[in-house]
Amino acid sequence: MGNVVTSIISDWRERFTPFMGWIGELKQGTTLKADAIAGITVALVLVPQSMAYAQLAGLPAYVGLYASFLPVVIAALFGSSRQLATGPVAIVSLMTAASLEPLATGGIISGVGGYIAYASILALMVGVFQLSLGLFKLGVLVDFLSHPVVIGFTNAAAIIIGTSQLNKIFGVTVEKGEHHHETVRHIFEAIPDTHLITFAVGILSIFILLYMKEKMPKLPNVLTVVIITTLLSYFIGFEQMGGEVIGNIQGGLPGFNIPFFHVDVNSTSITGLIVPALIISVLGFVEAISVAKAISSQTRQRLSSNQELVGQGLGNLTSGFFQGYAVSGSFSRSAVNFAANAKTGFSSVITGVLVAVTLLFLTPLLHHLPQATLAAVIIVAVMNLIKFKPIVHAWKVQPHDGVIAVFVFIATLVTAPHLETGIMVGIVMSLGLYLYRTMTPHFAEVARHEDGTLREADLFELETSDTVGVYRYDGDLYFANTGYLEGKLLNAIASKPDMKVLILDLEAVAQVDATGEEMLSNLADRLMTTGIEFYVARAKKPILDAFERSGLYHKIGEERFTRERTDAARDAKEKLGDAIDIEPLLSVKHKEICS
Repeated sequence: MGNVVTSIISDWRERFTPFMGWIGELKQGTTLKADAIAGITVALVLVPQSMAYAQLAGLPAYVGLYASFLPVVIAALFGSSRQLATGPVAIVSLMTAASLEPLATGGIISGVGGYIAYASILALMVGVFQLSLGLFKLGVLVDFLSHPVVIGFTNAAAIIIGTSQLNKIFGVTVEKGEHHHETVRHIFEAIPDTHLITFAVGILSIFILLYMKEKMPKLPNVLTVVIITTLLSYFIGFEQMGGEVIGNIQGGLPGFNIPFFHVDVNSTSITGLIVPALIISVLGFVEAISVAKAISSQTRQRLSSNQELVGQGLGNLTSGFFQGYAVSGSFSRSAVNFAANAKTGFSSVITGVLVAVTLLFLTPLLHHLPQATLAAVIIVAVMNLIKFKPIVHAWKVQPHDGVIAVFVFIATLVTAPHLETGIMVGIVMSLGLYLYRTMTPHFAEVARHEDGTLREADLFELETSDTVGVYRYDGDLYFANTGYLEGKLLNAIASKPDMKVLILDLEAVAQVDATGEEMLSNLADRLMTTGIEFYVARAKKPILDAFERSGLYHKIGEERFTRERTDAARDAKEKLGDAIDIEPLLSVKHKEICS
């Protein structure tokens, strides 16, 4: 008992001190310099991006900066990836907006303060979910969100995010529809009222971002476009001309705050955030761990999914308690961090410090930043998320996966802003189609091929025996497919009236449950009654152990469990002699021996 407790304490200590693995490396001047440069580079991208994503989430720009300060540092210190850059990201920001919008439209949330409080509560709930999964090593549960679901949702979300910014590009104000596609229709109907100066700034911003990304990839295109358009806005009097700008940004560092105590918060409305928080937890972590795995495959550094859940969970808890909102690992900023040669998590500490400097001293400089520029930053950022090739590839590998991806894509677009619907449709379809596939595994009679191997008789038009049947079953044996296998075997027996021996090949069976064992037991009784010898070939040791525990091993007979199918056929031949024909099962060598 003492050893178990010691092991648990040691494991939890490691969970909360992963930074000890790299902090000593900072004594090397080259490592410290590389991390400093990488941290500065990421900060130049993060500051404008975080303000844009905060507004995508329906929050003031400064909340994005709050979420880019301490959460970035904490996630880096307690995560396992040294280059993962945490902070506000597009999809989590969209999910935050989708989760809170019903509360806002329903009158539950009133005012900016209330909205921020609920966003912080959502971040806390996300943090609790992620931290719990990490501490109890339940990261495997994240795999329930399959790859087809993720690619279908990501493509749809990218389109929703991009189109949600069109009104800022055109400089029009439209009424929000019940569904996102209705809002987009309203935007296009309002195009004749486009504010031309705003439209020009938006198009200029998109052009600069794309041009620099293509022609000058090493320069910070986001920071560059922010500086250019802010100066342009100031000198031409963009705000006085009717253009929308960021305006006054609240400066200063965020203070510790418990959002549950906000006057607008009530427990009933919080329970409605449980499902969205769970989805954001899983979806955000999938994004974070995907980029972390991509980087670790190149750096060959150790990566732990459970430890990364701890880091992301603590990062979200910190964000929630310091007036931020839900965060995750960023594809684009992590790539920038890695390309800038970051060596340890200290690069993210530098990034967080620079965000703090921005909050303390630089926010007045951003007053004239056009909203159209932030919209352009979001649109260009999510363009990389729209990738239909993975859907086509999934279809080629397994048509069911392609169907899931397409359905999730359509469901997400149609039901937006209720984004959880698309996710739930995908999860249900994934589990349903998996059950469907495993309910009907491949089943075939085998016979000897001219190349000496036992192959599927019908497929290769091989001769079979009328008195001996050897059947291969390619799947696990559990409650959902037990009836299927039983039916196949009974039909096989019925098709061979002279059958004297049935050999069942269980090599592909990795696990069996009580229902499957019961079926085999009943089958053995039926075959015994009808005078058919029953053999089980090539069963794995865990399966044999299960049969021994249940008594089936001894009921059928130890000698009837054979290592090879031909062993079973020869044993039956010794017992039944000329009553059976095993020629179609023997190789040339065996036939010569028998003759």
